[in-house]
Amino acid sequence: MKNQQHPSNLLKPEWVKAIRAEAFAAEEAGMLQAGQLQLIYEQQWFKMLVPKAYGGLELDLPAQIRLEEALSWADGSLGWVVTLCAGACWFGGFIDIDASQQIFNNPKVCLAGSGASTGTADKVDDGYILNGHWRYASGVKHATHFTTNCVIQEDGKPILNADGSPLILSFVVDANQANLVPAWKYVGMMGTGSHAFTLENVHVPANRSFRIIPEATVVDTPLYRYPFLQLAEATLAANMSGMALHFVDLCELIFEQKLRESTRMTEANKVTLMEDLQAVKDDIQNLRNEFYYAVDASWYAALAEREIPVDLLNGVSHTSRLLARAARESVDQLYPYCGLQAAAPNTEINQVWRDLHTASQHALLTFVD
Repeated sequence: MKNQQHPSNLLKPEWVKAIRAEAFAAEEAGMLQAGQLQLIYEQQWFKMLVPKAYGGLELDLPAQIRLEEALSWADGSLGWVVTLCAGACWFGGFIDIDASQQIFNNPKVCLAGSGASTGTADKVDDGYILNGHWRYASGVKHATHFTTNCVIQEDGKPILNADGSPLILSFVVDANQANLVPAWKYVGMMGTGSHAFTLENVHVPANRSFRIIPEATVVDTPLYRYPFLQLAEATLAANMSGMALHFVDLCELIFEQKLRESTRMTEANKVTLMEDLQAVKDDIQNLRNEFYYAVDASWYAALAEREIPVDLLNGVSHTSRLLARAARESVDQLYPYCGLQAAAPNTEINQVWRDLHTASQHALLTFVD
């Protein structure tokens, strides 16, 4: 199995420097900073999954996942925002063509939103009237649009599917139609600005609604035929992997300093320190190899045929969960060796630790089957 390269190989050193230079300012402000955003716009990272038909990059899955891991290695908050907002732009493969051309025409397009169905959409003659409250919308402060899921109603009553469940549709609304609600008060990922938003009697044209199901695909290319579940699992696992690798890199610097300067460590302590570091590095590397093997295999199958074999998709899901768990556990294995600087909130290693432990609370990858 091929050894995957370190994510630093995918980013120019000046990009990494620019991203990390504003990491603490982003945390303080609760949103990505001007220099970080300018780089994102220049490289079109928010548009990495926008269809080429609308001026996007439409990156293939293997390239996308590796880039997202690299950006999260550079900075957790920036990587997370790019992943979530670019991921929402993937919906361009399912949105009406005329609406998509309007939405994605903006060179700074950024879609923030929530997958929770915590709103209602009342059907009217020329569209829908949306109301609701949505939480955890990463990137809301610089988003151009919001995505929402709503229960569809007519005359105040839910419209039901054939199986009796409520009909739920997704929508894209202009950001100026939403009200932001400051709500992100967690220990990490503070630069993501993952606040809440509300919509109050917002009219949305019918062509701004969409469904993420194979038969609703508007852009018929492999990227938009790829299942959303495995796409989401792989992107989040890559984010956690990137943050874990950043933590391990910082640990290596700290450990080298300890070996040079510490007068309290015995030779046995030094051996344990470096053996545990190497064990963690080997474990993450092996799981990254398995993860990318599964991602690549599923993508090549998507290119070759319209239906991806279930076993390949299950492989993506399983290795995504394994990698996410390893990211959490490896960081905690090394954390006690790092001393008080790892517990100081103004240090880079503490920021990475907080970011990873906050990101890893996402419910999608909590359990390993």
